[in-house]
Amino acid sequence: MSELPGGPAEQALTLVDLADAGAVRFDTPIPGCLIAVDSNGGPLSDEAERIVGRATFALTQAPARDRRFITVDSIPDAVDELRQRVADRPVSAAICDDVLRAGDSNTDTFGGLMTESLAYSTLQAGREFRNWLAEQGPRRLADPPQPVILERNGGVVVITLNQPKRHNAFSNTLRAGLIDGLTIALHDPSVTGVEFRGNGKSFCSGGDLTEFGTFHDPAASHLARTRYSPALLLNAVHDRLGENLKAFTHGATMGSGLEMAAACGHVTAHPDTVFGLPELTLGLIPGAGGTVSIPRRIGRWRTAYLVLSGKTIDATTALGWGLIDEISS
Repeated sequence: MSELPGGPAEQALTLVDLADAGAVRFDTPIPGCLIAVDSNGGPLSDEAERIVGRATFALTQAPARDRRFITVDSIPDAVDELRQRVADRPVSAAICDDVLRAGDSNTDTFGGLMTESLAYSTLQAGREFRNWLAEQGPRRLADPPQPVILERNGGVVVITLNQPKRHNAFSNTLRAGLIDGLTIALHDPSVTGVEFRGNGKSFCSGGDLTEFGTFHDPAASHLARTRYSPALLLNAVHDRLGENLKAFTHGATMGSGLEMAAACGHVTAHPDTVFGLPELTLGLIPGAGGTVSIPRRIGRWRTAYLVLSGKTIDATTALGWGLIDEISS
């Protein structure tokens, strides 16, 4: 086992080679993220299985069906990139790992979303987010005309994100429009299905970055996020409609866009769709329900990889992982 010495940034990542798993002992809690490396390939020993189960995720250069493993072209290159990203945002990385692990033993959606929001609010008051915010321009709330289009097609409600010039960035007004549509779908018994779409080149490129930092009270932000929650509504609509709650993704499907799509009962992706979770760059974690919706599809290990690495995946990889259900023709 190799551990970076020094302060919090240097202790943010611990690396374990599964070939040496029998020699590893964890006498104290790991300070940050634990990355397992499958340097030899082949069957895992009992000790290696123990390490992989405990790891944030495992890296391999071999094809892997096991959702605890991420296949990369070069393990040394992947490790170098992860070391740098995690060292740059050590607190956010560790808290992301904590929240995802908490979800392993918490199958209740409400509890998972509360945990996510409290962690997100904590990070909003932290130095890593403040450092990112200091590098940004003026903060403002978006106020686009008709940010969400609601249409009815028989028993199906079509909810279309409608900020195409901003790649449907998830703004406060877009959030309100989405809540309106989902509330109708939840309470109108004549609704038999919901289709979730986006106008323009992208389904949803993630949160509207110009709004980040406009709310200065993290505690009040937590209450607003959880009392007016599209994630909770999506879960309730999913409970009611199952696979008839459908998302049709294309282009950039990032951050909150991916988090919301993953909560749907059936996700279809255009072949050009690109998926990712870029929140760590901001000193944050997924905050639109993604620490619940995405692990339910691909496990906490691959979810953690998407956050910590900042890498994007294409539709074919997403289908193989189970992140989506179908690629459109």
